[in-house]
Amino acid sequence: MSARVFRRSASPNPPVAVEAHGSTIVDADGREYLDAAGGAIVVNVGHGRREIADAMAEQAARLSYAHGSAFTTDALERYAVEVGRHLPVDDPAVYPVSGGSEAIETALKLARATQLARGEPERLIVFARWGSYHGNTLGALDLSGRKPLRRPYEGWLGRFRHVSAAYPYRGGDPGSQALGTTQELVDELEQALAAAEPGTVCAFVGEPIVGATLAAVEPPQGYWPAVAEVCRHHGVLLIADEVMTGFGRTGAWFGLDHYGVRPDLLVAAKGATSGYWPFGFVAASGEVFDAVTGAGGFVHGFTYSHQPVAATVAREVLRILEAESLVEASASKGERLKALLADGLGEHAAVGDIRGRGLMVGVELVRDRETREPFPRAAKLTEAVVRIARERGLLLYSGTGNANGVDGDTILLGPPFVVTDAELVRIADGLREALDLALAGLEAGAGA
Repeated sequence: MSARVFRRSASPNPPVAVEAHGSTIVDADGREYLDAAGGAIVVNVGHGRREIADAMAEQAARLSYAHGSAFTTDALERYAVEVGRHLPVDDPAVYPVSGGSEAIETALKLARATQLARGEPERLIVFARWGSYHGNTLGALDLSGRKPLRRPYEGWLGRFRHVSAAYPYRGGDPGSQALGTTQELVDELEQALAAAEPGTVCAFVGEPIVGATLAAVEPPQGYWPAVAEVCRHHGVLLIADEVMTGFGRTGAWFGLDHYGVRPDLLVAAKGATSGYWPFGFVAASGEVFDAVTGAGGFVHGFTYSHQPVAATVAREVLRILEAESLVEASASKGERLKALLADGLGEHAAVGDIRGRGLMVGVELVRDRETREPFPRAAKLTEAVVRIARERGLLLYSGTGNANGVDGDTILLGPPFVVTDAELVRIADGLREALDLALAGLEAGAGA
């Protein structure tokens, strides 16, 4: 039978996944794959958790759906209270949706609604950063600074504005649209806000640690407190995109916990349900919630927002993270993984940087370590590394275009927090072997 599904895989006939457990996915032929990427840096509590499936089934049997405009549910109300204890947001109120892109769209609308409620209707401009990723709906894509994804749709984009990536490894490199020091980055943001008409900037959006586009890039020291202060001074709302960094991925409950910053709005998804159910949310500060609800409410909604089964799954994942101390496990295992990578790849001629926090670890591949020259995009190095690793039973997450919007190759690692030490060793060894084989293939092709 010919395929009747649009593939996300580069292969026209990808393997059929049939079951999973822990950090392992099994295909229809019985072959096992070590999920070193947690899917798309999603799975944190591990695959195959029976207790999550049981909670899901019990809730679905009692009440699978009730429209949020007519009802609330106990599952959702309880989750909002329970997750609120971990959110780096003052007096948080939660707006639940079906995933990260929807959550970003919701946050943008909430920011606009807040400025309207404050009596500042001219505040329409939103700033984000180059080298960022915020989702694939048109609004979220426009906000994103990931050029390879933007390129096919540029004619539909242009609503939002961008400042440089906070990217110390490539700060100041020609074509990188990145800066490396806090002072440079803050000065640029101040200048961008000053260049806009007074009272016209609504919000600034950023990932605490950049994930998919730049592969676990932390900003320079002092960056986030300084950016938060700039936003407060100018009346600009600070939106933290914690879709990838949230729920323990960086070794803290949320990425901004590392920097002591509390945003006006926080966006979460992915690890909130560990991939067991499509779910995301925006957490708004009490000040934002009071302003918007006091002005007559929030004009917004989706068919599958406020979903009770989603909230039930999120509550169970939250319980597991707490009960099994998995956020702490992410921190310690992440340090172990970085040490293993440093031992195996730290002096590798094609590895420019190894970085990250917790179990969100990035490896940047370069043609020349001294100059940081990237491999040309035509070489498709990262695709070769991922393909070879997958053929050998190891799943990796790749990125491209990080150096200048076209060239550049990264590998992002984000296994489940239940990953074993033996599996961490296998991830580090497997990445090194796949890289060496991919480079050998490039050399053989160049000599042909």
